[in-house]
Amino acid sequence: MNAESGFTIKPVYGPGDVPPSAGSDQPGEFPYTRGVYPTMYTKRPWTMRQYAGFGTAAESNARYHQLLKAGTMGLSVAFDLPTQMGYDSDDPIAHGEVGKVGVAIDSIDDMRRLFDGIPLDQVSTSMTINAPGSVLLLLYQLVAEEQGVPGAALQGTIQNDILKEYIARGTYIFPPKPSLRLVADTFAYCRAEIPKWNTISISGYHMAEAGATPAQEIAFTLANGIEYVRAAIAAGLAVDDFAPRLSFFFVARTTLLEEIAKFRAARRMWARIMRDDFGAKDPKSMMLRFHTQTAGVQLTAQQPEVNLIRVAIQALGAVAGGTQSLHTNSYDEAIALPTEKSARLALRTQQVLAYESGLTGTVDPFAGSYAVEAMTDEVEREATALIERVFEYGSAVDAIEQGFQKAEIEQSAYRIANEIDNGDRVVVGVNRFTMDAEEKYEPLRVDPAIEAAQAARLARLRAERDDPAVQRALADLAKAAAGSTNVLPLMKEALRLRATVGEVCHTLRGVWGVYRPVERF
Repeated sequence: MNAESGFTIKPVYGPGDVPPSAGSDQPGEFPYTRGVYPTMYTKRPWTMRQYAGFGTAAESNARYHQLLKAGTMGLSVAFDLPTQMGYDSDDPIAHGEVGKVGVAIDSIDDMRRLFDGIPLDQVSTSMTINAPGSVLLLLYQLVAEEQGVPGAALQGTIQNDILKEYIARGTYIFPPKPSLRLVADTFAYCRAEIPKWNTISISGYHMAEAGATPAQEIAFTLANGIEYVRAAIAAGLAVDDFAPRLSFFFVARTTLLEEIAKFRAARRMWARIMRDDFGAKDPKSMMLRFHTQTAGVQLTAQQPEVNLIRVAIQALGAVAGGTQSLHTNSYDEAIALPTEKSARLALRTQQVLAYESGLTGTVDPFAGSYAVEAMTDEVEREATALIERVFEYGSAVDAIEQGFQKAEIEQSAYRIANEIDNGDRVVVGVNRFTMDAEEKYEPLRVDPAIEAAQAARLARLRAERDDPAVQRALADLAKAAAGSTNVLPLMKEALRLRATVGEVCHTLRGVWGVYRPVERF
């Protein structure tokens, strides 16, 4: 049997398959194979952070209150496609997409509604936002300030990982170089203003959803991480001043043992990269801390209740692999946005693992397993070879511009699709154990009237605000973007004056341009 990463899985593993020292590393010690903290979950479980957001800010706020009441430990915001692309809800290009795959956030007014009644010094908030990540973070900071919460008390993460957008997802705005400048500006701003904030979540998840193997997922993610570290150092930041706030984001698939091995290998690789290649001295700079989401791409619309079992297995792999926080997908997400009941069941899956399974009683329970230790080495070898191929192009950006990572992932996706089509890879309910007729399911639907309501709110905002002051602030932002000044303070002032997300992003588009991909073939 072959692993997804390409190596052969042996029917039986024994002492000869691993070095004698395998499993002897201590948790919380370099190279962190067994976990970044000595006690891991034995003192407290991972953060249960359920990804949610749809429709209007008020609707999403109600869902957040439901999740907090159900016991979630952190919030994770899903934004709609126009927000992710830096467009306001009344922009013609946004038509038909407002509030569909996440919440529509156009201005500070929407961000205020989104977190109404939620004390921002008492929750940790993750925001899955990339090209306009700094804009949404500044709106969050402004709302916190209105609550009387200083930046030093805020905790959370913005994804802010633009490089994987060019590889696998497509919600980029600007070309790579100014995008990396914006990332570095965010690092510097947060170090001074929001020191506990994780300034980037370097993501393999979306590459995995596009078809990357486990080895490709961590190889291309760590290569992007190297690029961000280089960009920050080139901007004048010392590695130990920003690296402790770097975080990562991975998928958890149903291939349980390979996934556990993947997480262990990724930690070990990143620790050595940071120490040996960048000279990091602070142990926190070498720790690969990561959030995990169960594999949406493996959920099926056929027999959707079977997804409950898939998600439980995937979550088990993430926990056994040492994740710091986890989102479990709802069983109905292959069909539509999750219902309230399915979202609660997804959270309950984590709670059963945390409080009933016994997994929190010991650290890295798979350490010393012949199979897992051998697979950890195999995944590391495959991923290291891929990183070397990336840097044969010069840098991760150079490889992106040549289409290398994208082409590699597409080939893997094609191979997996063929294996499913011809029955070599079993998907329960799809190519085996099928049913003649599916049971009726009533999905959650987003009201199409949301778009008109958002447009009306934007019209009121523009009529009420001090528009000359907004235009002056946007002009100041354009000047900063054309030079070398950190753009975030000027963005924050424009947003405070009620400039919209789209206006800020259009101002930067006017200076930096937009990215147009070149097809490799």
